[in-house]
Amino acid sequence: MTASSKRKDDLEIYVHIPFCIRKCEYCDFLSGPAGPDEQEKYVQALLREIQWTEEGKGRSVSSIFIGGGTPSVLDEKWIGRILEEIKSHFQVDPQAEISIEVNPGTADYGKFLSYRQYGINRVSIGLQSPDDTELKILGRIHTFSQFLKSYEAARKAGFTNINVDLISAIPDQTYERWVNNLKITAELEPEHISAYSLIIEEGTPFAGKKLNLPDEDTEYEMYEATARILKQYGYEQYEISNYAKKGKACRHNIGYWTRKDYLGLGLGASSLYGTFRFKNTQNMEEYMKYSAVSDKIRIAEPELTLQDEMAEFMFLGLRMTRGISKTDFQQEFGLPVEKVYGKVLEKYLNLKLLEEKDDRIFLTRPGIHVSNAVMADFIL
Repeated sequence: MTASSKRKDDLEIYVHIPFCIRKCEYCDFLSGPAGPDEQEKYVQALLREIQWTEEGKGRSVSSIFIGGGTPSVLDEKWIGRILEEIKSHFQVDPQAEISIEVNPGTADYGKFLSYRQYGINRVSIGLQSPDDTELKILGRIHTFSQFLKSYEAARKAGFTNINVDLISAIPDQTYERWVNNLKITAELEPEHISAYSLIIEEGTPFAGKKLNLPDEDTEYEMYEATARILKQYGYEQYEISNYAKKGKACRHNIGYWTRKDYLGLGLGASSLYGTFRFKNTQNMEEYMKYSAVSDKIRIAEPELTLQDEMAEFMFLGLRMTRGISKTDFQQEFGLPVEKVYGKVLEKYLNLKLLEEKDDRIFLTRPGIHVSNAVMADFIL
């Protein structure tokens, strides 16, 4: 399927690398272990998909995000080859944000140096916890010491934009231990910290275990402590789970929340292009065989209606602490937001779960804690 975008501005590219050393206890991502031969065959299939992708021609690419899985398990030459193909097929902005996800223990100084040479300028390192006991509970393949080596290697290689991932509400974790984790991480001074609360997903090893999880009140306090403590270290919360030093918010993710067009390349990758959403097959054999034939690997969703687009504008935009702009809504849809969502807005403004200020509508602190319920009300 080939869709023509209703917008002609810049777009984003996501590249999925579905490999890792070992699945973590909590992970439900499309990923798993694979040897060098299978990895190379996958990269060749991915290159074919890039070469034959029709969407995006003539449009500037403002960000590229290489995620997984663990992209850093690949030999670095394949990362270079993937980026080379993207740059030859698309018009990548010279100032584009180009990110790669890395797990400790899978990248050394030489690999980070190669990433820099390929044009990657942002690294996201999956720490999850600086506590080795918690790392073991999560099923991580690394220790905190190994994380520090990876972090220092990235700095030595010249990276000045590093994100560190953390997980809260881990089994047996106390409020005090979470606060300590935050302080240890913030003192390393990464430019960005993503702090997610653990969600037990069906089909994961955690789902079949009896876990000693923090209670609801403790989890609430953990979340509130995250914003409070990280602010003391110079991080501003700009999205429900993301905190950044000034000017270091992740441009790629902001693109998702503001409904910028993006192309997902690779196994199971999702795309938004104009009024179309589509997703690549999750079947590896099928992807390997037909990656050059978009109609055979893509699963198309029904074309987005005006109501769908308005709903997405609201519930994605409200993920950001700055919320949505009433002016932007009017410009995009030709209607004032109150005309479409007046009753919903009135309800949550009265409950003090939403707040309105200077043309923007955003979640309050209590609203963030029930954000899923609030956002669901914007689906027409």
